[in-house]
Amino acid sequence: MDFLRNLGDIGLFIHAMIDAIIFPIPALFSQLSLSALSPDRAIWLASIGFVGCLIGTPIGYGIGKASGGLVLNKIMKRKWYDSATALFTKHGEAAILVGAFTPIPFKIFTILSGCMSYPLWKLLSYAALGRAVKFYTVGVLFYVYGRTAENMVDSVLTIILLSVGALIGGIWLTVRYVKNRKKKRSEVQSVQGQEDSIDVTAGKNE
Repeated sequence: MDFLRNLGDIGLFIHAMIDAIIFPIPALFSQLSLSALSPDRAIWLASIGFVGCLIGTPIGYGIGKASGGLVLNKIMKRKWYDSATALFTKHGEAAILVGAFTPIPFKIFTILSGCMSYPLWKLLSYAALGRAVKFYTVGVLFYVYGRTAENMVDSVLTIILLSVGALIGGIWLTVRYVKNRKKKRSEVQSVQGQEDSIDVTAGKNE
């Protein structure tokens, strides 16, 4: 961590990139340190972290694709792996969003996406959304409030992330509900069409 902090902007970029691959310590810590030193550059630092994360995401995905579950089994407990796999299998998009802007290690979801052959473009889309919220929330807080934001980050960031998570989760569930309704309606119409076709055919035969 000290080595990365001493590298400044480059260190934050590297930290954010490897945070999405395998590094155990979240890039948030480097962002906080550098933003506290230069609050006027906080938005720029958020952008560096965001870009680094997006570049690291497909690398983590590739590791998962190539190694299967081997890497995850090495870096996390079996029960966590099983829980993450179950969550990902049932709610792929939601799992990525949760991992993107919460303290849950994001590398778990990038590697797991590769393991389960989840579409890379979807992973990048959801990662971009979630990580943007996280990086830029911290950036804006430091840019507006200066070094006093250090005492605000934990509480404010938690509230904002929970609020955004609830909003996104609500939108996601609504979209999914509408899609399921349309699918069921289409299936019912298809069955009714087949029944009508059978009735017509039967009438002609009589």
